[in-house]
Amino acid sequence: MIPQLHETAFDSKAARVGEVMGFEGPYVQLRPLRGGLEWDAKPEDLSPAVPLEWLASNRASLIEEWGR
Repeated sequence: MIPQLHETAFDSKAARVGEVMGFEGPYVQLRPLRGGLEWDAKPEDLSPAVPLEWLASNRASLIEEWGR
């Protein structure tokens, strides 16, 4: 997958969902949807994020936010 800027993608290698922030050499730079440090991903490890993957990768923050 070659994503577009600001598209949401699932990184299967890192098991995380992120927003595409840029491209650096052969890598796609992703940032967590709730903010934080960007990470580099290989385009071949990316796929469009579906709700189930988004929920799984953000489970801890969702539990913390809604568990109160």
